Amino acid sequence: MLETKMFDHTLLKPEATREQIKTLCEEAVRYHFASVCVNGFYTAYAAELLKGSDVKVCTVVGFPLGMMPGSVKLAETEAALADGAKEIDMVINVGALKDGEDALVLEEIKAIKALCGARVLKVIIETCLLCEEEKIRACRLASKAGADFVKTSTGFSHGGADARDVALMRSVVGDTMGVKASGGIHTASEAEEMVRAGASRLGTSATLAILGR
Repeated sequence: MLETKMFDHTLLKPEATREQIKTLCEEAVRYHFASVCVNGFYTAYAAELLKGSDVKVCTVVGFPLGMMPGSVKLAETEAALADGAKEIDMVINVGALKDGEDALVLEEIKAIKALCGARVLKVIIETCLLCEEEKIRACRLASKAGADFVKTSTGFSHGGADARDVALMRSVVGDTMGVKASGGIHTASEAEEMVRAGASRLGTSATLAILGR
């Protein structure tokens, strides 16, 4: 059930070093993961290390809070793409969503997707901070904006991926988008539960342990 191309091999800790990023990339190439997911500072470095491989660089934007102006997220996205990112994982403005400012959330996602073009955009909705109606609304906005994935979590709030949230997200977006489960996935059984619920991508720093490598 678990295929290596389902995994975004992730290292987003603020104390991450170049040596750790190098190891992350080497592991991703060895096992043919979908991507390495890194902070913007390491995008160019990871892109250089992964040149000629089948592994993409995924860069987080507006991470982890999503509460900066949209112009800042756009600038982050431009820099990441220029540095070689092929996938962008952006955090929505959760407060704006909760305030009912759907137009703001929609336009922010649309603007970032316009920059990404054919490159993959994943929209982090931070499910642990949302009620069910807000989760549904966030998924619909991401879909309407043309994003490629909805994603559960940053892993930096008080909760991570939950199979019930994954199932809800899949029910909203159907087969038109990917669903990425991330945050707190540490074992093969947890990863398999997310896939059964509808996840098509998994973000985790425990990839090797999950796959028994």
